[in-house]
Amino acid sequence: MVRIRLRRTGLKGQPSYRLVVADKESPRDGRFLEIVGYYNPRTNPATIEIKEERVFDWMSKGAQPTESVAQLFKTVGTDQRFERFKKGESLEVLLAEAEQARAARAVSAKTSR
Repeated sequence: MVRIRLRRTGLKGQPSYRLVVADKESPRDGRFLEIVGYYNPRTNPATIEIKEERVFDWMSKGAQPTESVAQLFKTVGTDQRFERFKKGESLEVLLAEAEQARAARAVSAKTSR
């Protein structure tokens, strides 16, 4: 089974994570198939970048997100866009919406500082 999960990077006490597509049996920081994004919880607010086109492709092939990745998808809105993708909505429209949401998060992050 293929999972979308977090792979830890960074120094001791300074974690950042890559979102990777990996076989369920491989170790946390071991072999993976593809990097589909990254997550840095140390910034305020947390930095989340996701290649939604690749995530949609893998999830349509049967890849399952782990609980932590599913929570990130819910925060960013990827899970809702994937449900609309499954119902037949155009990928280009959904990717444009994701880009607008990313830009809005960046603006709100700058104003909150």
